[in-house]
Amino acid sequence: QVQLVESGGSTVHSGGSLRLSCAASGLAVSSALIAWFRQAPGKAREGVACINTYGSIEYSDSVKGRASISRDTGENTVYLQMFDLKPEDTAIYYCAAAAAEDFSMLSLREDRYIYWGQGTQVTVSS
Repeated sequence: QVQLVESGGSTVHSGGSLRLSCAASGLAVSSALIAWFRQAPGKAREGVACINTYGSIEYSDSVKGRASISRDTGENTVYLQMFDLKPEDTAIYYCAAAAAEDFSMLSLREDRYIYWGQGTQVTVSS
């Protein structure tokens, strides 16, 4: 059974940084397509970064240059480091994993992912 557990969300000031963690069980993060999504109040869920088994990465335009996705295969964890945070980054951040056969793909589409964590809240104050 696949489980994804996010942590690291907090309240930070505008311009600050933080690192979110997604600890996985039931799958190897090195062998899967893993993504970070976020959902702000009243808005649709948005894909912000993903990494596939080859280490290829994609970022959304909204975070490009201010975010870095990485993984630690020993910890079986995927990270999202965010810099220069803005109030519009305030959202619940979710980790998601695609089906095993999608390991080589890159996608920020919500419908590509079948496993989801419970989310972690990030609040950026101005």
